[in-house]
Amino acid sequence: MQIADDVLIRESVREPEQFGPLFDRHAEAIHRYLARRIGAHADDLLAETFLIAFRRRESYQPLGLEVRAWLYGIATNVLHHHVRQEERRYRALARAAAEEPRTHADDSVDDRVDATALRADLAAALAKLKARDRDALLLLAYAQLSYAEIAATLDIPVGTVRSRINRARKVTRAALGSLASEVEK
Repeated sequence: MQIADDVLIRESVREPEQFGPLFDRHAEAIHRYLARRIGAHADDLLAETFLIAFRRRESYQPLGLEVRAWLYGIATNVLHHHVRQEERRYRALARAAAEEPRTHADDSVDDRVDATALRADLAAALAKLKARDRDALLLLAYAQLSYAEIAATLDIPVGTVRSRINRARKVTRAALGSLASEVEK
């Protein structure tokens, strides 16, 4: 039987090696989230996230949600320190994708617009979002957290999460313009 995450945190205060299974359980998902957000620096940010979690394990307070929301919160805060790099990355992706030739093997097939055609516009739209709105949207999209988990992660009310995600979706849809409506068909 697997020991619950919150129990492992409490036990790791007395026996630090008990923190290891938390890393084993959650590192891959947290890394995936960080990699999608920041790219090549994900390994460093993952290490920093778990180092902070280890140092703060005594102050962990269960909120009726999984420990993973707490870890995503730490990871998101670590990201805030690197947000300028993230914004530069999205701008670079937008420029690079805009420079790529957009060719289709068969243009007569309903003039489909695929995800590759949207990449530059999506990256530019994400770069334009306020950091707090982008955090909420990407925790939903990349980490697949529920609104309640996002609220716990960002230490904000669920209503604020809904507002931020709604605002981020509106800004993103507006930035994508007609391309978004083509993909939705």
